Amino acid sequence: MEFLDPLILARWQFGLTTLYHYIFVPLTLGMGLVVAIFQTVWHRTGDVKWFQLTRLFGGMFLINFAMGVVTGIVQEFQFGMNWSAYSRFVGDVFGAPLAFEGLLAFFLEATFLGLWIFGWNRLPRGLHLATIWVAWIGATLSAYFILAANSFMQNPVGYRMADDGGRAELTDFFAVLTNRVVLATFPHTMFAAFMFAAAVVIATAAWHLRRAQHVESMRKALKFGLWFMVVSFAGVAISGDLLGLQMVATQPMKMAAAEALYNTACGADASFSLFSIGTPDGSSEIWSLRVPYLLSFLSTHTLDGCVEGINDLNAQYAAQWPEWAQQLGGEGLSFAPTIWITYWSFRWMMAFGGVAVLIAIVGLWLTRKNAKREVPQWAWRVAIWSAPLPMLGSLVGWVFTEMGRQPWIVFGLMLTEDGVSPSVPGWNVLISLIAFTAIYAVLAVVEFKLIVKAAQKGPEEIAPPGERSDDDHDALATVY
Repeated sequence: MEFLDPLILARWQFGLTTLYHYIFVPLTLGMGLVVAIFQTVWHRTGDVKWFQLTRLFGGMFLINFAMGVVTGIVQEFQFGMNWSAYSRFVGDVFGAPLAFEGLLAFFLEATFLGLWIFGWNRLPRGLHLATIWVAWIGATLSAYFILAANSFMQNPVGYRMADDGGRAELTDFFAVLTNRVVLATFPHTMFAAFMFAAAVVIATAAWHLRRAQHVESMRKALKFGLWFMVVSFAGVAISGDLLGLQMVATQPMKMAAAEALYNTACGADASFSLFSIGTPDGSSEIWSLRVPYLLSFLSTHTLDGCVEGINDLNAQYAAQWPEWAQQLGGEGLSFAPTIWITYWSFRWMMAFGGVAVLIAIVGLWLTRKNAKREVPQWAWRVAIWSAPLPMLGSLVGWVFTEMGRQPWIVFGLMLTEDGVSPSVPGWNVLISLIAFTAIYAVLAVVEFKLIVKAAQKGPEEIAPPGERSDDDHDALATVY
């Protein structure tokens, strides 16, 4: 029965748990930087409002961090549970950056985060400030090592095949860490995380300002969040352009699938469709809103460049890997991903980010110093409900990244269907899929309520260390 196919179920399970885990990743990366910046401003200016903002968003950061740790552990277990063949094949390479992530980056992050939590009454202000920066650097390193491992799946480097051809062996760890794909993916991921953190800051400030609560501190938070969103979007756009060039160089099929481009096109014919109406796989187009030359520019940075089409690439791959072509069916677009998923996820990724920054730009205009009228209520509501947009953009972006690599689990080295655990029955995977999905649904509700409750509570009126009364002596140590 197809619904008990271990491959399909394993892919669903890994996809769902990965996307669920990634809900927490960008907020951890982005909010860690926000909290560090807020505490730095307080340290430099002595303005108590920045201290209160540090504590408010620091609490939200810690809630998110704890949930991310729990879900990340479960995600990694799946390499042994459902993808043991893949783990045996690539473990020598894939395990190295993951080991550094756990033993170095996560250890650094967790240790200094603990010092930050419990050091409010015990460490000098400057040293305590350093702990949150080191914790954020640890989180950033953790993201880099994980992205380096993922980039090997997109563009294998720094390895050689074992004599028996049964596994990849690491030969150059530095090459893995400096993979051309990770060098572009990392800044793109980080700036996207900053956008999500900015959206949460904006939404929190808008919720309180709409009710005229904590006005002075929330105005500071709002202004910071709006500018942080704009700057981060600029970083996303620039790094996304660089990532697109690397994608064309290493996985041209993914770029062709992003546009549903079946036949090679050059110059004006290599246009980019903003929106299309037609068959789900893009093979038949009824109407499309297109920008001439744009796909050529995105792929080659020239207006007369050529972009290889799906049909040509599929024929090329079939000739290059005839055994795998036969395994995949031997006919049709066997080396192409699911076109409608790559096409629409690529556009939704850009749309979510574009709407988020547009809202921020409107917010900067409405809250400018010489504004002649108060901010309308509808604008506050839009700002509040726009918080998930960057997160949704990141999620569909990862759907595009991973689905666009199919049918490969490691591009050019191993097919996804060959990586699944051979001895795990479908019903076993189905049970764990249902169980994890149910548990994660509960955790999602808990996470959402805790974050919302912390945001709505607002900053507490507690004096900073060195300025507090005896009644506030233990407040800072117990608040988290």
